[in-house]
Amino acid sequence: MKPINHVAIIMDGNGRWGLKKYNNRNLGHKKGMQTVEKILSHSIKNKIKHLTLFTFSTENWKRPSSEINYLFSLLHNFLKKKLTKINNQDIRIKFFGDRKKINKSLLSEINYSQKLTKLNTKIQVNIAFNYGSKNEILNAIKNLKKKKLKISEKNFTNNLFTKDIPDPEILIRTGNTNRLSNFMLWQLAYTEIFFEKKLWPDFTISDFDRITNTYHKIKRKFGAIHE
Repeated sequence: MKPINHVAIIMDGNGRWGLKKYNNRNLGHKKGMQTVEKILSHSIKNKIKHLTLFTFSTENWKRPSSEINYLFSLLHNFLKKKLTKINNQDIRIKFFGDRKKINKSLLSEINYSQKLTKLNTKIQVNIAFNYGSKNEILNAIKNLKKKKLKISEKNFTNNLFTKDIPDPEILIRTGNTNRLSNFMLWQLAYTEIFFEKKLWPDFTISDFDRITNTYHKIKRKFGAIHE
């Protein structure tokens, strides 16, 4: 059985879940955090080394300021309350994305979480925050020009936000939406993609296992021919 080193997730549907259940989008985001904790624990159990979560995109700034502020406070409070437990579980936290426009208080908490957990090895949780793949690609090109490096696949990859992170074997998108939404466009070139109808708060460990079991049945050829 081929190992799964990296699972990436677009956690779509929190707001819709909150509106449907409680007429409140923010309560959906809060419930979604509980799903994150369940999937993280299960990923550790299954010895997955990288779990990447798309938490806030560069396009999400178009949302109402009240919702943006709630999302930021939700992340800030999660880190403050859970960071000691996360560190004790040997979990490494890694944020990637554009740091502009993020308030100083949250940015300080982000930097502290990365510094505290940088030597942990059980699993690395990569949090794509204020992230957009097109922005990342343009940034990598600018870095190559600035450093006067030869344009090559290796040099380009080494100047992405994810330069030290292996490409995902699996991408899961919940929320019954079949698109990538500007997420890891370069890194997902050979990733197996699973679109799920369930909204993120309703996504379960059984759903996760069903996807990983399906993945194990796939013959990954990478352009070659296997009999």
